[in-house]
Amino acid sequence: MLDESDLDAAVEAGLLDPAMRAKLVAFAADRRRTASSPSAAPTAKFDPIHVLYYAGALLVMGAMGLFATSAFDKLGGWALAGIAAAYAAGFLWLGGFLWSRPGTRMPGGLCVAIAVSMAPLAIYGVQDALNLWAADKPKGYEDFYPLINGSWVYMELGAVVAAALALWRFPFPFILLIAAFALWFLSMDLAALLMHEHMPDWDSDLELRRTVSEIIGIVMIAVAWTLDLKFAALGDFGFWLHVFGAMTLWGGITAGEGDEFSKAVYCVFNIAFIAFGLFLGRRVYVVFGAIGVVIYLGHLAHDVFNDVIGFSFALSAIGLAVVFAGVYLERRRGAISAYLDARLPEFVRALRPPHARLV
Repeated sequence: MLDESDLDAAVEAGLLDPAMRAKLVAFAADRRRTASSPSAAPTAKFDPIHVLYYAGALLVMGAMGLFATSAFDKLGGWALAGIAAAYAAGFLWLGGFLWSRPGTRMPGGLCVAIAVSMAPLAIYGVQDALNLWAADKPKGYEDFYPLINGSWVYMELGAVVAAALALWRFPFPFILLIAAFALWFLSMDLAALLMHEHMPDWDSDLELRRTVSEIIGIVMIAVAWTLDLKFAALGDFGFWLHVFGAMTLWGGITAGEGDEFSKAVYCVFNIAFIAFGLFLGRRVYVVFGAIGVVIYLGHLAHDVFNDVIGFSFALSAIGLAVVFAGVYLERRRGAISAYLDARLPEFVRALRPPHARLV
């Protein structure tokens, strides 16, 4: 962390001019005032307390969705809708209570996110009770997450609407993850319905879903980038959209098949992904890009240079060089960021979010 003596030393060493120092101090002061205001979203930090907060919230969400057992459905539709409504009301009340206190806004926002995640279960219960299925009745609510049936459109729409209403009252960035998840599935379902006029089996329409995932990933990244540029002072609302956008775009491209040239293009894409992450100051793109490069190098090792013994030694040397490059970038990323800002054209520099320019 930097304090004023560090900034003074940087000015004396010629690394920072006095005008920029004044701008940095003013920016930091304004950011602290905004963060402490009642309308500001709490900032997540990777520390044990916050990890426990998120782990607990995800456990509740998973218990009522992803890990729901077949016994869950034996309760009947109205019972499921009632359980979802009770959970939503209880967690919404608890979230509002905690949100009103500055010291507990983080768990409060997570409680609201849990309430939002109950929307699909409530809609599923009503559909099951009234037999209102757009396609064949699914095996159970737990199949909502693999999304193997076309009866989920109303549930996806409900999740998006619930997330939007919650964000209007509780500006907590994690709620956007639920909306992004539902929008991704909704886009694939609607594309399949428009293309086939019915909901095909998941396995029979993978190519269409892969293409839609790539498009949705690009859209989410663009929206997250815009949030970084325009609304950074209100909180890090772009974080979860960057994560989900990067995951869907990278996952769709990675799932594709192609010839040797296409695989080389895939490697170039991942290198560009890394550069894009450095430009935006978002590590998620660097992580996915690095994984993609490793996948391509694995392809070379097993399919192209399988009989060349020197390839393994060369690859080891490259891996070691990458490690040292990472160490160098981590230690010098502030200077590199300043170097970029000093030499990039003004219109390109304006596209870098504030947190990327002020490393």
